[in-house]
Amino acid sequence: MSYLDENAREVIRPVKRMVEDEFLTRPGVIGVDIGEKITGGMPTGKAAIVVYVCAKGPDHPRQIPREVNGVLTDVVAESIVLHRAMVTRADEPRAAERHPVLRGGIGIGPARTFRVVPPEVPKAGEYVIAGTLGAFVVTRDESRKVLGLTTFHVGCVDDSWSVGDEFVHPSRVDGGLPGPDTVAVLDRAALAGAVSAAGLRMGARPFRAEVVDVGTITGSASAVVGSTVRKRGRTTELTHGVITSTDATVRLDFGDGIGVRTLRDQIRVYSAERFGDHGDSGAVLVDADNRVVGLYVAGSGPTGFANPIGPVLRQLDVDLVTPGAPESRRPGRGA
Repeated sequence: MSYLDENAREVIRPVKRMVEDEFLTRPGVIGVDIGEKITGGMPTGKAAIVVYVCAKGPDHPRQIPREVNGVLTDVVAESIVLHRAMVTRADEPRAAERHPVLRGGIGIGPARTFRVVPPEVPKAGEYVIAGTLGAFVVTRDESRKVLGLTTFHVGCVDDSWSVGDEFVHPSRVDGGLPGPDTVAVLDRAALAGAVSAAGLRMGARPFRAEVVDVGTITGSASAVVGSTVRKRGRTTELTHGVITSTDATVRLDFGDGIGVRTLRDQIRVYSAERFGDHGDSGAVLVDADNRVVGLYVAGSGPTGFANPIGPVLRQLDVDLVTPGAPESRRPGRGA
């Protein structure tokens, strides 16, 4: 697989930004990106504005011009869905991992239930949500509160969220119960620009500044096209992929009174296998040096999309917890 270098991206980026909002208003268009033009299934070596459509057909290529200001376009069929998980309360909960010492990469979910109706689900009813606790962060104010990092659509779910909402590990999807399994409460959230994120104020349960199957978190870094990343999510566990873009703008349906929102400058990851699935939202993307580069939000099959970690930390006003920081010295660190 070949990748466009940063010089080529810098040339195309202003043109892509100029047209992306207008392209996103066209029927079936769900994203605009930068990548290599593919013709007949083969890479051409030519840079292009990539337009994602939910189903490629004869009408989609015609509605997108072949080029814009001298920059080629490429229409690509893609499916992009938020990867939280839902089951009804009546369903039999699955057996789940239980971690007496909390770490990143484990399942978590709100204690409250949610009224959901078709077409989002086959049958109207009360549902519970599962996602992933990605890593631990600490607030930048004097309180220095330790928070668990996840996505907005795991931490808030719908428009009835409020600070103080309780969270359980394992999630209620996985058999967790409010009270004995409560580990955190919602402290803050952001859904704007490049970010879908939430911070959960941790309770008394001990934790480590690690990700299961990955190891100790060493810090944060910018995503680099062509680099290999890993994520550990509640559903697919440890998976690997390669960053193919840091310029994806995608439209995602948050449902539940929030509706369709646009996330910009997203990281796009490609894997030879399945990279993520429902329940993996909130996992962090980690590079070869165990630095967090992104927060996983959505995807389909081998493709994943993630917030860049820099804007996430800025909007939540937090820093990652790493070993050696005072916040990492909580009970159970050596357990």
